[in-house]
Amino acid sequence: MFLLLSLCMCSLLLQGEAQDRAALWRGNNQNGRCQYTFSVASPIEASCAQTGGPEVEGLKARLNLLEVLVSRLTGGDTGGPQGARARAQSELQEALNQAVQERNLLQGEKARLERELEGLQHRMEEMKRETEKLRNRPCPPQTPIVPPSSPLQDRGLIKPAGGSGTLSHLINRPNRQGDSSSVRDSAWEYGPPSFQEMKAEVTEVPAPDSSEDNTGCGVLVSVAEPITHKKADNIAGKYGVWMQDPEAVSPYGPNMVWRIDTVGSNIRQLFGYEDMEQLSKGFPSKVLLLPELMESTGATLYRGSLYYQRRLSRTLIRYDLSSETIAARRDLPHANFHGQAPYSWGGYTDIDLAVDEQGLWAVYSTNKAKGAIVISQLDPHNLEVKKSWETNIRKNSVANSFIICGKLYTVASYTAPNTTINYMYDTGSSRGKAMAIPFRNKYRYNSMIDYNPTQRKLFAWDNFHIVSYDLRLGRQQAN
Repeated sequence: MFLLLSLCMCSLLLQGEAQDRAALWRGNNQNGRCQYTFSVASPIEASCAQTGGPEVEGLKARLNLLEVLVSRLTGGDTGGPQGARARAQSELQEALNQAVQERNLLQGEKARLERELEGLQHRMEEMKRETEKLRNRPCPPQTPIVPPSSPLQDRGLIKPAGGSGTLSHLINRPNRQGDSSSVRDSAWEYGPPSFQEMKAEVTEVPAPDSSEDNTGCGVLVSVAEPITHKKADNIAGKYGVWMQDPEAVSPYGPNMVWRIDTVGSNIRQLFGYEDMEQLSKGFPSKVLLLPELMESTGATLYRGSLYYQRRLSRTLIRYDLSSETIAARRDLPHANFHGQAPYSWGGYTDIDLAVDEQGLWAVYSTNKAKGAIVISQLDPHNLEVKKSWETNIRKNSVANSFIICGKLYTVASYTAPNTTINYMYDTGSSRGKAMAIPFRNKYRYNSMIDYNPTQRKLFAWDNFHIVSYDLRLGRQQAN
């Protein structure tokens, strides 16, 4: 009994001593989770035997990692390795798509720059060829003296006899588009009679007298010597068009002068000058960028709008200067374009727009007309064709044309310094006739001629030079 009591007392003493040695710890583990640890010293073993060594430690590490993974999965954590991998893949795909888009944009920009470079190189080659052609071209021979017995000796013209022979002043010269045909006064062109009625007879123009009326709408009597206002500063100004609005509207007044350089394929800059003095000084007060590219030198101004042909098409555009927007556009029905029926100097002058006392006109040709000039009067608001006339003169046989009082006049040559206005077609009577009014190309490459009904002048662009001509009109005959 005493022995049993002794054992119980020893047990209680040892248990109390063990409780005194027990410890409880509370803290966060490596993953930040709260963890409680309770440890009690062994009442028997002084030290733990090394039962596992490094293998046990490795097993503990793997167990800890497994506990972490299980805790993430059970806690619904979507930011684990799979979520991170998915986000990384999404970000990489987005970056790849953006890189592909940037690459495509750069490739497109590269292609555009290459096309522009090719166009510039082509223009340079054309300019070089033209320069060489001008250098190698001989001076035109002098017009032979007409015997005194000729009734036309004062005009320096000899009418061909019997439909054969040519004038000695005709010059064989390839035109700008590579046509090797002769450039000559179309009044003396020998072609199908249906197109060349003006070869039949030269119309005598009476000397100026009291019958002239420069305020009416009679037949053109004479054109004065050109007056030079400005010379272009660079090669872009070899060809061009300059205009004044005959019926100007706000915000631009009647003295405003507009200019467009038409060399090259990117024609869209419209320069405005407050008056002729500012034009001569080269100080524009306004520069507009046209929303559609323009073709050649056939543009005109009327009632606050610029009318022009869109590049590489038969589309006509009305550009409102006040709002700087396109107000109307319309295809000119069946019109030839882009070198199909230009004037003899080329330059893609297939469609030539004009303004006179009667409104807005278009001078062009069609496949049906077989190259003959067609005249159409247009509605200035919506560009619809109101009425058309087909003439008997080929468009590529004349250098240029203009319209005065509903009458079309054509110029024979764009390079001959002394040429003629050789044909007139009256839309009022629907009849045409040949004529021979002297006309001077002072700088020997006239690429644009337009009539301004308010100024009663011809505006022209002659080989880098902006020029104008005073006119004399005959008295209008009563019907």
